[in-house]
Amino acid sequence: MATRSFAGTVNAPDFPDSVEWINTDRPLSMADLRGKVVILDFWTYC
Repeated sequence: MATRSFAGTVNAPDFPDSVEWINTDRPLSMADLRGKVVILDFWTYC
């Protein structure tokens, strides 16, 4: 199996301060999530 290198990729930006968080007691940052598996679920209300 070939190894894929991520060298030179762009890191994800930090979350804006205006984001409303659900099911957490404080806002999260990318540094808090580093090294963890993260699933983001984006909702839209039409």
